[in-house]
Amino acid sequence: MEELRVAIACCPDQKAQKRLNAIHLLLCGGTFELTRAHNAVSERCLRLWIKLFNQSGIDGITYRPKSGRPRLMQDEEIKDKILQVVDDPRRANRHHWTAVSLCGWLKQTQGLEISYRTLVRYLHNQDYARRIPRPVPEPPDRDNWIKQREAFVPTLMELFNDVRVEVFFGDEAGFEGDPRPRQRWVKRGSRPTQGYYGGHVRQNVVGAVNPRSGQLVSLIVPHCDTEVFQAFLDTMAKETEAQKQGQRRVCLVLDNAGWHKTKRLNWHHIEPIYLPPYSPDFNPIERIWQYLKGHGMAGFLSNKGAELSEKLFQEVKALLNDPETIRSISTVKLT
Repeated sequence: MEELRVAIACCPDQKAQKRLNAIHLLLCGGTFELTRAHNAVSERCLRLWIKLFNQSGIDGITYRPKSGRPRLMQDEEIKDKILQVVDDPRRANRHHWTAVSLCGWLKQTQGLEISYRTLVRYLHNQDYARRIPRPVPEPPDRDNWIKQREAFVPTLMELFNDVRVEVFFGDEAGFEGDPRPRQRWVKRGSRPTQGYYGGHVRQNVVGAVNPRSGQLVSLIVPHCDTEVFQAFLDTMAKETEAQKQGQRRVCLVLDNAGWHKTKRLNWHHIEPIYLPPYSPDFNPIERIWQYLKGHGMAGFLSNKGAELSEKLFQEVKALLNDPETIRSISTVKLT
């Protein structure tokens, strides 16, 4: 009886606790009918509990979840038969997959008896998620472009891994008064809308981020040209004076925009490094802009430049005071 009381007190599962309480009531002198009525179960169910308790004791009526069906496919088979065509739909003479079309193709051509839900679960388990690709210009000479990117990676990583070098990644971004609608939570069946003014209110930000330290240098500007970029370089030179005094090199990785290469620019103590063409994915500050557009600026509408500028200032200021978030967002990914 004492062991049964301990099991009831320690049992984390309500189903098992109900069964143990029924057996305890019977052992304390409760009648069969009283126990059945108290637990609101059928006569057959209570007799089964008694039988299991008599056969195996407390373990016989303690609920333990049973393992489900064995997996249809193991990880290696998933990678071989599914992930290869997900990564490159051209292997299946396709240009694009939805989960429904991929599931149908696997059934019809590969003979896999796999359901839609199982396929989606496999993709999630392999760390796949639905994302909208960012459009980038197609390079005119792809082979040469690949060689340029492959040659650039070790050069940049050598600098990035050198503790005597502070590597910043710079770029510009535009923020509209009528931003692109973002996903939101709404009640099923509703038809959410987002207003717009139809104007052309726009503000730009020039910035540079140091992924290692979380330092962000930024300037809100009305447009981008050589004079504006020079003003940004002057600002960045002041912000990185401490690194210069510490005998550390300051490098700024940029794309190949025309105003980044003007000969009359005064770079101060900053060393420019230019990305290969068509390689925005090598620039982590792009994710800073995406974060601002998808969080603080998401859903903000304005047809007044001053309002947009003030909102942008507040969001950039909040990000400047959060270097941990900056480091998390701007992790260098050179693949």
